[in-house]
Amino acid sequence: MKLEKIKSKIPTQLFEILKKDIVELRPAQVKAITKGLLEGKNLLVCTPTASGKTLIAELAALKSILEGKGTVVYIVPLKALASEKYKDFKARYGHLIKVALSIGNLDSADPYLAEKDLIIATAEKMDSLLRHHAPWVHNISVLIVDEIHLLNDVSRGPTLEILLTLLRQLKQMQIIGLSATIGNPKELAEWLDANLVEDSWRPVKLKQGVYLEGKLDFI
Repeated sequence: MKLEKIKSKIPTQLFEILKKDIVELRPAQVKAITKGLLEGKNLLVCTPTASGKTLIAELAALKSILEGKGTVVYIVPLKALASEKYKDFKARYGHLIKVALSIGNLDSADPYLAEKDLIIATAEKMDSLLRHHAPWVHNISVLIVDEIHLLNDVSRGPTLEILLTLLRQLKQMQIIGLSATIGNPKELAEWLDANLVEDSWRPVKLKQGVYLEGKLDFI
């Protein structure tokens, strides 16, 4: 699918940015669009690394913000990843939207976030913001959860599960879950009330081999 085909479905400002680098959408992105990404449907995207999951998140986020639907929250598992995402979004969309990074003090409601359009945070920080009754959470229109398979992680899983449960009870919002490795995607999609997007395409073919004594033999 050519990017041009969805031109009428996304804000003009977003299309003008994307067309500089993108001509044709990747398989996972096409499937996400087909399954309701641009119509506000919940999606669980389970595709390989570098298959285009971030653009799926960007399409949902920027469309919602630029159409004035509300605040977007992007949840990531690590502070380093949050900082990286913040820099990427700020560089690409900083002239259009207000991007914020929230990964610090767990004892603050961070009231300044009420003025932001896109908030990138760790699950632990977002959980803290909820517990401190940050009023802007009622304005969330899209929730993106990167590495959502960490729901099964012994240390981080419970916090993420409670966070998702509380936010879903708070108000109606579009939820986009992203992961390259989910053992039970159908069950998780059902729990999220989400359409499942699965695809095996990757930009570089994955090969399996054995390295021994300076020699690599591919299977």
